[in-house]
Amino acid sequence: MDLTDRQRKFLFAALVVLLAGAGVLLTIGTGSGRHKGSGQRSGPVAAPSPSAPSFTAPGLTGPPPSGGTYDIYSLLPFTQKDFSAAADVARRFVIAYGTYRYDEQPSAYLARMQGLVTSDLAAQLQRDSSAPGLLDQRKQDKEVSTSDAHLDSLRDMEKDQFIFLVTGTRHVSKGGSAPGDSPEQYAITVTRSGGGWVVYAFDQANVGDK
Repeated sequence: MDLTDRQRKFLFAALVVLLAGAGVLLTIGTGSGRHKGSGQRSGPVAAPSPSAPSFTAPGLTGPPPSGGTYDIYSLLPFTQKDFSAAADVARRFVIAYGTYRYDEQPSAYLARMQGLVTSDLAAQLQRDSSAPGLLDQRKQDKEVSTSDAHLDSLRDMEKDQFIFLVTGTRHVSKGGSAPGDSPEQYAITVTRSGGGWVVYAFDQANVGDK
């Protein structure tokens, strides 16, 4: 079941509480020997005051996990492997999207995205890349583009869906000129498909921002 906004907020809050609890566990007892070996203080010694009743919060008893670390992914509705695979698909899609040549067929361009996108998105990309005006302009300019990409952040998440912010930089040359860089940040929606992940939709990251 997909997480609601309230559940996602609760999950992030739980992560903060968990990390705070880990800090408490790892610091308990560190001050017990802080003044050991110091000289005797002059003046009368105050009588001990009555001790307050002790209270231990539930879940804070016992030692922390081995090494003092916690498996954050055990609290999330997906595994670390899922997250890494989805992020890699988003990155590879942006690279393939920004890589093309004026003298190649649209089918060759689309082949680089095979397995990375849904069938609906593949159909959309086929229509866009086959537009006569676009092809004619690239041929006239003898335009060649290669691309690289890096992940910037995670915008949103569900059990079976992530939205990543990815910056792709196209290195574009025209007529054999030295390549010029053209960076663009995209919001990439990646969804689960069978045993893997595919890009469901994408757009410029600032679309819809106010």
